[in-house]
Amino acid sequence: MKARTRRGAVGIGTLIVFIAMVLVAAVAAAVLINTSGYLQQKASSTGRASTQQVASGIQVERVVGKANGSLEYIQQLAVYITPNAGSAGIDLRNTRLVLSNGTVEAVLMYNTTAKAFTEGPVSDIFNTSLDAWNKIEQNKTNYGIIVIQDSDDSLSADYPTLNQGDIVVLTVRVGTDSQSGVFGYGIAPGKKITGEVVPEFGAPGVIEFTTPSTYTEEVMELQ
Repeated sequence: MKARTRRGAVGIGTLIVFIAMVLVAAVAAAVLINTSGYLQQKASSTGRASTQQVASGIQVERVVGKANGSLEYIQQLAVYITPNAGSAGIDLRNTRLVLSNGTVEAVLMYNTTAKAFTEGPVSDIFNTSLDAWNKIEQNKTNYGIIVIQDSDDSLSADYPTLNQGDIVVLTVRVGTDSQSGVFGYGIAPGKKITGEVVPEFGAPGVIEFTTPSTYTEEVMELQ
């Protein structure tokens, strides 16, 4: 009788150990399932963010300058930009324009309060009576916007959003006769200018050009 009792006790102990192992395995499986689900969602979110970061961005199509009447300095810059192929919408309110002449580096933003914004197309891109120019006349830290192409009406003075196919001009007063421009009187001949158009996310558009050794006309293609 005693031997049978011991065998019964051993069987109960084995059963308890088995149940404990099953419970531990169940808890471990639940933890693994929850962790894998979290990692899957995290990976998906990171993948979308990475795709957006890689695909999005701004492309600088060209840069045109206008010199003053005596052809001593370039005083106005028109920077033509468009989004990269496949880019998500880019909010120009959060887009910085960085310019450097080797001595001064300036960081400009669009000011929604000033609303230096002009609906295009326009007959003279450098017409200083346009809002994109005259509302930044005394402000070295702002650029204006001239809309060249906007098929989906995403660009407005309060919420200028650059979408696929849109083309805008960023207007910059790099100089004035009163030396109140971004670079004082402006950009002299033979000067190297570098910079970027930096969106909130995505690749920046690159600006890099050297002005001609002499200015023979008021309006000139720089990049």
